[in-house]
Amino acid sequence: MFRFLLATVLFAFACAGAQAQFRTIPAEAKRATLSHVQGMTVEIDGKRTDLAAGAQIRDGRNMIVVPTAVPPGVRIKYLPDAQGRVARIWILSPQEEAQPDPEK
Repeated sequence: MFRFLLATVLFAFACAGAQAQFRTIPAEAKRATLSHVQGMTVEIDGKRTDLAAGAQIRDGRNMIVVPTAVPPGVRIKYLPDAQGRVARIWILSPQEEAQPDPEK
């Protein structure tokens, strides 16, 4: 019984560490405000643009979010693809939002 309890506690600690994964947002990612408009169309800083095919939106926990689930006016960093469509979006956590952009 004691071994089972000990194994369960150790497993829980191991899983907790896996949940707190560090994510890296590229330095060239641009800071903006995002709102979903319709389908694959979003509004970034008031300008409508399309999401690229296979675009990824990740929340502050680095989980993938569908465009319709994005809260309006959320602060993000994003990268466009070669055609100018938005390919990668990171919804900023409060800690990431408070950090200044890296010097270029």
